[in-house]
Amino acid sequence: MKKTAQIDPPELGQEWFDKARPAREVLPLELLAVLPKKPMGRPRIDHPKAPLTMRVDVDVLQALRSSGQGWQTRVNAILREAVATGKV
Repeated sequence: MKKTAQIDPPELGQEWFDKARPAREVLPLELLAVLPKKPMGRPRIDHPKAPLTMRVDVDVLQALRSSGQGWQTRVNAILREAVATGKV
């Protein structure tokens, strides 16, 4: 197997970044037309979760966490059932 020299690319300085332009300004329209247009970020879900901050007794939190991975999902299911059955 032939060895090849590894050459590190030069560092890009602030001057390079100052000159940088968005792809839509420098690429041909024909190329831009065939590039995938994927939305940025995580895919949207039908029923998004809302972040929540609440205070609970330490022993309750320890018991929930000690139930293992997915404990927050299980708490959500418990709360959902309580709401559905009219307990909350």
